[in-house]
Amino acid sequence: MLEGGAVAVSGDDDVTSNRAVRQMEERIRELERQLGRKTLEVEILKEAMGLS
Repeated sequence: MLEGGAVAVSGDDDVTSNRAVRQMEERIRELERQLGRKTLEVEILKEAMGLS
């Protein structure tokens, strides 16, 4: 197990910690949530303006 990590480091590969991965996943979820809200907002505005 440790040999794989040593190989990754010696091969100049990026090693990402579990914490960093969790933080990125949380950020992705938040961005997806915001995108969903904005998409819904656009749909509501289009409907109100009679564009759909």
